Amino acid sequence: MMMTRNIKEALLWKKISDDGAVQCNLCRRYCVIKPGRYGACGVRKNVNGTLYTMVYGLLTAVNLDPIEKKPLTHFMPGSRALSISTVGCNFFCQFCQNWEISQSRLEEGLYGSYHDAEEIVRLARYYDAEAISYTYNEPTIFYEYMIDVARLARKEGIANTIVTNGYMSDEAIQEINGLLDAATVDFKGGGNKEFYRKYMGVSNPEGIFSTLLAYKEKKVFIEITNLVVPRIGDFEEDVKKLARWIVENLGPETPFHLLRFHPDYKLTWLPATPVSTLEKLASIAKSEGLVHVYIGNVWGHPLESTYCPKCGKVVIKRTGFYVERYNLDEQGKCIYCGYKLNVVPRRNKAWAQGSS
Repeated sequence: MMMTRNIKEALLWKKISDDGAVQCNLCRRYCVIKPGRYGACGVRKNVNGTLYTMVYGLLTAVNLDPIEKKPLTHFMPGSRALSISTVGCNFFCQFCQNWEISQSRLEEGLYGSYHDAEEIVRLARYYDAEAISYTYNEPTIFYEYMIDVARLARKEGIANTIVTNGYMSDEAIQEINGLLDAATVDFKGGGNKEFYRKYMGVSNPEGIFSTLLAYKEKKVFIEITNLVVPRIGDFEEDVKKLARWIVENLGPETPFHLLRFHPDYKLTWLPATPVSTLEKLASIAKSEGLVHVYIGNVWGHPLESTYCPKCGKVVIKRTGFYVERYNLDEQGKCIYCGYKLNVVPRRNKAWAQGSS
């Protein structure tokens, strides 16, 4: 096989048999891959007994986004993130909005254009992005490239954020320790085990909770999303259980986003999530002790904004992905009552204090 720039020996794998089979230790699937075959992600290939990543620097998107689009609402609010992705994913979500890239497989042909790590950091600096976000498809599967970009970004004072399904292995989390600043961990269907099996091709979501605990230990800033799929993934007991776990293990001020489902990919037969369902689940999450509960994909909803837990005033007013007013000081304290919110302020620019 002729090697090109986008093909690089993988990290985190081992040989397990004399016939050339290897085990990939990058995600919690721990795929056993025979020579000539790909892992479940579709981008890591066993070539004559050596595991390679086939998408190093082979990007499907390089976009400048509001960081709120990740969504990150408490990490450097109002800043911009240079967002990058490849093809492939280690999940098989039937409702994926980015299915054209996440469910593409390299056997179907190369998809994307090559960008070296230095170029991405240069672009971030050029566009005055305060963060680089590894997103759109599952970033774990382009791990080697993510690490190289993240190391360069860290030297330039640029934050590294990941939007992930939470299936990264403990070994991978240890390897990337010190490079990730923030993670948006995406649950679907309230973390219901049967939902993950039937609609996502994942046997057990329990590993996601282990990932969250590992991120917390490594001091990665965490926000949680939960895609609410009507009829099949909108059960109140699941949201209650998930909210309770977050409160007990990550803290009551962990941002929690309930995301509206839109029909896509293989689940076009379902309607969009009723706003009333999202509001009811938000109330349940709050009753379990979560302080910052958001409703996503419903532009103009009051639960897009951030409220001070002490005085109740709006401290970050949002419409969609955009910040309209910012009423926190440079330390992330409410300008009205002085309460310190669980917010990481922007690094390079101070907001002018607004008013309600």
